[in-house]
Amino acid sequence: MVEQVLLRAIGVRKSFGALEVLKGIDLEVRQGQVVSLIGASGSGKTTFLRCVNMLEEHDAGDILLDGDPIGYRVEGGKRRRMSETAVSAQRARIGMVFQQFNLFPHLTAEENVMLGLTKVLGKTKAEARDIAGHWLGKVGLEARRGHYPYQLSGGQQQRVAMARAVAMEPRLLLFDEVTSALDPELVAEVLQVMKALAESGMTMLVVSHEMLFVRDVSHHVVFMDQGKVAQAGSPAEVFGNPESERLRSFLGRFHGFF
Repeated sequence: MVEQVLLRAIGVRKSFGALEVLKGIDLEVRQGQVVSLIGASGSGKTTFLRCVNMLEEHDAGDILLDGDPIGYRVEGGKRRRMSETAVSAQRARIGMVFQQFNLFPHLTAEENVMLGLTKVLGKTKAEARDIAGHWLGKVGLEARRGHYPYQLSGGQQQRVAMARAVAMEPRLLLFDEVTSALDPELVAEVLQVMKALAESGMTMLVVSHEMLFVRDVSHHVVFMDQGKVAQAGSPAEVFGNPESERLRSFLGRFHGFF
């Protein structure tokens, strides 16, 4: 059975002033898939993620979630931005975990996870506390639910951020280089949680330089170069048969891994 397309990008373009960062991105993420974006810094990976979550506004093209355009409607032949209320409702269906943990320092781990559940989803505090406890347990932090961010390691803070995102039951979960700010010894614990989420069937769009993780967990890998999709396919195809010198050079940085 072929799973339905959850996210579809068609000809997505984005410029910052005179610099065109995304030059017509086309890709699909099917329900239950892990799709990883790889490529050198500056290739447009993070910008694309931010456009999916409407943290950046794309200039042209369409991004569809469950068939619904994200951020824009075409009315009378003109492209119009949706209301902030409508955009917020769409964002609630998309979770995002950032490089920096973005936890509220004055809230405990439990309260950080509870906040969106009460403010956005309208859960009672009791309901939110139960859900927060469940997901903090899933990421191995049940015993730290009363700790503040400064009392947690970087890896623990990132796992709280992941619990917060998953607790909202998003249709799609975005990961933007979530291990890049961590000390090397903490990377494995975060990747382990991501792997468990993937195995549970969570639909994930991942930007990562952790190539072994990408190879082992992804269903589909997209190599981006200078704002374009340069090659895409299964991990075996992308890592085993790089079609361009650019991809061969990029993978060459991870000598010994492949």
